[in-house]
Amino acid sequence: MIIKIESIEEVEALLASQDYVCNRALATVVFLSLSLKQPLFLEGEAGVGKTEIAKAIASALDRRLIRLQCYEGLDVANAVYEWNFQAQMIALRAAEAVGKSNQEDIETELFSERFLLARPLLQAMKPDEKGPPVLLIDELDRTDEPFEAFLLEALSDFQVTIPELGTIKAPEPPIVILTSNRTREVHDALKRRCLYHWVNYPDFETEMDILRARAAGASERLSQEIVAFVQRLRTEDLFKKPGVAETIDWAKCLLALDVVTLSPEVIANTLGAVLKYQDDIANLGNSDLGQLLYDAKQSRVNSS
Repeated sequence: MIIKIESIEEVEALLASQDYVCNRALATVVFLSLSLKQPLFLEGEAGVGKTEIAKAIASALDRRLIRLQCYEGLDVANAVYEWNFQAQMIALRAAEAVGKSNQEDIETELFSERFLLARPLLQAMKPDEKGPPVLLIDELDRTDEPFEAFLLEALSDFQVTIPELGTIKAPEPPIVILTSNRTREVHDALKRRCLYHWVNYPDFETEMDILRARAAGASERLSQEIVAFVQRLRTEDLFKKPGVAETIDWAKCLLALDVVTLSPEVIANTLGAVLKYQDDIANLGNSDLGQLLYDAKQSRVNSS
């Protein structure tokens, strides 16, 4: 059964069913993307939940998730399709062995769908009985401009052309979600094809809700200490500020160690779950972790 979304409240409920906590603005843009069948472009710091939103939508709607992980040098062969050269060579030798001589017939057989290796973009344009899949184009900012230009064309009409087979068009547009960590600016022409949303670090209450959903074993007191300290860390001059993913990982690590409350010693021993760059760990290690912890606790008392 294909699930239809008819309100923003339904989006919030569906995402909540997947333990994904979002604010009203994000739920609204997701609803509009689904209703208008427009790609959704999500920008924000690494670890704030951009990729997870695609996973949550696919799971909630019971759709196939197709992920195109972007990287420098990504080309059409890895993103759309390529021919199975080895299988073609075997088939060619087999044809020669049985005496097939019609060159046109051999070429037609060799360049048929039997030997076509569909990559994520082509896979997303094929029909699915459960409904259009969720196509996640992850970390688009890692690619180069020529691929971005190709993607612009592909997403405009949701079709690709294979010279040997012709044009393949999606019977219904896939649910497209693009993400960027903003290591470079994505071209305006591509952004204009999409609905846009900046995914920011969550506020204290939202991050608490996330921990309640993703690290349910943590006590309320420990969860508050974790979130307060991570949010305090984000105000420091760090190369990579901890995202929500690091908050969740840290909470799970502390649970595994049976930690009841934070202390400077516990923080020092588990800092690698929160910070992923040695320079950040070293710089923070030289500061007073006790003072940072005190500041974090005081900020909660003052805001209560």
